Amino acid sequence: MRTFLLIATTLLGLLHYYIGSRLLPALDLGEQAAALAWAMLALSVLLIPASLIARHITRPPLADRLTWAGSLAMGLFSSVLVLTALRDLALLLAAEHLPAAFEALSAQGVLALAVLVTLAGFINARRTASVVTVDVPLANLPDALHGFTIAQISDIHVGPTIKRGYLDRIVDRVNTLKPDLIAVTGDLVDGSVHDLAPHTEPLKRLAARYGAYFVTGNHEYYSNAHAWIAEVERLGVKVLMNEHVVLDHGGARLVVAGVTDYTAHQFDPRHRSDPLTALAGAPADAAAKVLLAHQPRSAEAAADAGFDLQLSGHTHGGQFFPWNLFVPLQQPFTAGLHKLRDLWVYTSRGTGYWGPPKRFGAPSEITRLRLVRA
Repeated sequence: MRTFLLIATTLLGLLHYYIGSRLLPALDLGEQAAALAWAMLALSVLLIPASLIARHITRPPLADRLTWAGSLAMGLFSSVLVLTALRDLALLLAAEHLPAAFEALSAQGVLALAVLVTLAGFINARRTASVVTVDVPLANLPDALHGFTIAQISDIHVGPTIKRGYLDRIVDRVNTLKPDLIAVTGDLVDGSVHDLAPHTEPLKRLAARYGAYFVTGNHEYYSNAHAWIAEVERLGVKVLMNEHVVLDHGGARLVVAGVTDYTAHQFDPRHRSDPLTALAGAPADAAAKVLLAHQPRSAEAAADAGFDLQLSGHTHGGQFFPWNLFVPLQQPFTAGLHKLRDLWVYTSRGTGYWGPPKRFGAPSEITRLRLVRA
């Protein structure tokens, strides 16, 4: 951890130096203002890694305040860095055709636009997620299951900056949908049961005809997954650990299965994610088979196992530019409804956020999925 922090802080320092050396001379701030700007850049270098380890070095509420400060700095830094690089690219490619005032004006524009994007991203992240309705067309779906609704929430990340009030609003909005079933597809928390149990208590109020179901995400394993599995069960939400339940809806049988996170075996070999095991013993004549799997990359195994629909999260839809460009390097799908052979995969953009309280171009969502006849 110390080695990682040293490398990360050094890299952050170099990137902040790049920003300062490219923007501050063009702004012509004067000696005292320039010194203050450099001091703010140095503070950002320290706050960003500190926010990631805050709970390891101090306790709430100081840890939460430190995380808030570092997360806001991280969000602003990301936008300033990207815009500074784009400005330099413009200067490199079109320097001969740009007016003399462009260098100063563009430096001012970088800072102004970065602040606006960060502010808009903050508002988007902190508002209660909107409801997105998606129809999933399934072949040979019986009349009894036509219109069956699943409310999906994912990647809430209750932790230092997301507390009980935030989750209360999500639960209220989910319950207004009056879904047949609720799916919570992982990354519910960032922190221990000891610190966050009061803030996840609203899950007890989730109400659906066939109940609420949960599968682990990678962040549960960073936060003692075994303790969180027990806590989520205590709250009345059924945890599906490579297993399934069979629902009888109007005489038609619906299989709802869940797997542990794709990387769970790295933390506990007994938790290896296995869609085939999750379906073992399911009725062969089931009208539809739905899998809850935190990461979209479970889809290949889910398709092989014979599922009709997979509900996932994990990606946050990229959360904000340019990170959405990197999601495809790890996951087959970034957001929305896609088809993999005979399997539909829906990837939620997430209902909360992770790291910077910032969403730009990837709004949070509560998903209302409706099964319909193809």
